[in-house]
Formats: sequence, structure tokens, C-alpha cells
Amino acid sequence: MSLTRKNILGTLLAVLAVVLALVVVRPAAAATPIRIMPLGDSITGSPGCWRALLWNKLQQNGYTNIDFVGTLGPQGCSVPYDGDNEGHGGALVTTVADQNQLPGWLSATHPDIVVMHFGTNDVWSNRSPDQILAAYSTLVDQMRASNPNMKVLVAQIIPMNPSTCPECAQRVKDLNARIPAWAAGKTTAKSPITVVDQWTGFNTATDTGDGVHPNDTGIVKISDRWYPALAAALSGTTPTQPPTSQPPTSQPPTSQPPTSQPPTSKPPTTQPPTSPPPAGSGCAASYTTVGSWQGGFQGEVAVRNSGTASISHWKVTMSFSGGEKITQIWNGTLTTSGSTNTVTDVGWNGALAAGTSTSFGFLGSTGGTPGTPTLSCTAS
Repeated sequence: MSLTRKNILGTLLAVLAVVLALVVVRPAAAATPIRIMPLGDSITGSPGCWRALLWNKLQQNGYTNIDFVGTLGPQGCSVPYDGDNEGHGGALVTTVADQNQLPGWLSATHPDIVVMHFGTNDVWSNRSPDQILAAYSTLVDQMRASNPNMKVLVAQIIPMNPSTCPECAQRVKDLNARIPAWAAGKTTAKSPITVVDQWTGFNTATDTGDGVHPNDTGIVKISDRWYPALAAALSGTTPTQPPTSQPPTSQPPTSQPPTSQPPTSKPPTTQPPTSPPPAGSGCAASYTTVGSWQGGFQGEVAVRNSGTASISHWKVTMSFSGGEKITQIWNGTLTTSGSTNTVTDVGWNGALAAGTSTSFGFLGSTGGTPGTPTLSCTAS
């Protein structure tokens, strides 16, 4: 072999050794964090300390490869957490939609999941549910334009009862009652919308300082309601029991408000109503499985007055045969005995004129594919 050929071979071997060394020592690229945008008004952003509780709950339960994103930074809360957010104090969701503000925030942060509690200022400003839901639709369309696989968590917003707006309490109920049907019509397999009930069990007297903004007990309740749905969006599973943090100082709410998410139907036989139903009254229930994942599912039950007279209250009995358990419910009050779940209205959604409907929703745990419950419905 000539000297020249030896030199060439030696050079090639040296280059190969360097390449191999680079391959061996180069660390594997870390998985890209899942980017989560908290979106809303001052309840989300000023300081929105439920975000701090939620961040740390996720970290403690192994959801560490995440990144809260937003063009606004943290605003206190006294604990370390990722405080980036889009909680704009005083913002109306209708204004954000009308002024096309969201696309700029999306392009700056590129979220994979949006967690949205939005509409309180719209209710205060007497914007109608139709206007607010139209704005929700605009924002969801913009989210999907930014990321076709966007997962969206939308709150049924917390109750409000400010001294300057005695009508606001009912306006919140009217909006929340419409959100599940809006979400069911807007959701897609590629970009699912999950409704998260932030209304039920939240008491403005004990969980806010001013009838609107959550206090220390309120932020715990908000964080605990977001957690199961966000954990499901992150991993495809939910805890079999929704986590319940202990607030620093807490008092239980004096009443149970609404709840929501989607179910499917079959009628069984159950206990008769406690009082005789009015002549011509009737009640029908149907179930839809809104979504399912390993270990859990979301269901919704539509309740319809099938009679010719108005009713004041309804009661639905659901029986699962596969060991399914309801872990969280909205727009209904739940009692459970064995495999039988009894759900009654929460007052504001109990009165139904002939031919009209309402709905309640829930999250459930299951050891396999969720089955369809047998249903019965009674009216009074």
C-alpha cells in the first residue's frame, strides 16, 4: 500500500472516530413539553392563584413535562410555579373575539391545550348567552387555526353575586346552562372540547371576597375542578377519584349548584317520585358518551319533559352493569347506592315546560370500555 493511500485511510478512520464519538456523547433530545394556555379575565390572571395550585398538583402527580404559556407573567401567589398566562383583568370574551386579539397571543405561545374560564365580565355587562357562545366559537376556530389538534377545556363559570349587579347570579346560570350543548355541537375528535363544571359547590358567600373573585377556599375548588379534565387531556387517563385539596380556611357551601357533560340512554325501573306527578306530566332521559380514555369516560344525560304539562322537578336513575363509577357531576345532585346512581335537578334546571329539555354531565371511572346505563326518569 502506498504512503498516499495509507494517509487517506488514516484520515478517513480519524473522521469516522470523531463522528462515532459525537453520536455516542450527544444526549437524546428531551420530549417537547406540552404547552398549556390558561385563558380568561382577572379570575384567571389577577393573580389567579388557582393556577399555582394546579401547576403544583400536576407536578406532584407526575405531569412534569408541561409548560404553562401566555404573554402575561406570574402575579404573585407566594409559591414557585410556572405563572405564564392569558388572564386579562377586565376583559370580555366578546371583545377579545370582536377585536381579533387571540390570534396574536396564540402565535406568540403556540399552546397545545387551552384552559378557558371566560365570560364573567360579559355577564356583568349584560351580554347575552348567544353573544358569549358566539365569541367562544370564534375563539375555538382561532385556536384550531393555530393548532388543528388543540384540546380545549371550557368552564361553566363560577357563580357571581356582586352588590352592584343583583341580576348577575341568574345570568351566570343562564349562560352555564347553555355551555354543554354548545360544546357538544362544536367538539371534534381531532380537537375535543371538554366542559368543566366550576359552578357546582362554589358559594359566593364563602368562596369569594367580593361576590366575584375567588378567595383562598375558592382557588382550591377551582384548581381541583380543573385537575381531572386537564390530567385526562395530558395523558388520556383521569384519577378514579377527583383530588380534593384542603383549603387553608374553608367552609362548605350552603347549597349545591349545577353540573354538566354528555351521556346515552335506556330506561329501567326505579323508585316512584316522592309526590304524585301533575296530570299530563312525563319525563324521558337519554344518554350519550361524550368521550372515553383508559380508565375513564365522560357522559351526558338529556332530560326532556315528554308530557303535556309543565314539571317543577325531575329525577333520573342510572344503573351501570360494568362497574362504572361516577366521580364528578355537574348540573345535577348525585346520590349513589351500589350500582344505582340517582340524579336530581339542582333547582334552576328543574322546571321544564312541555317538550323542553335540559341536561347534566359527569366524569366516570371504568375498568374497560364504558357501557350504556339503563335509565329511568320521573317528574314532579
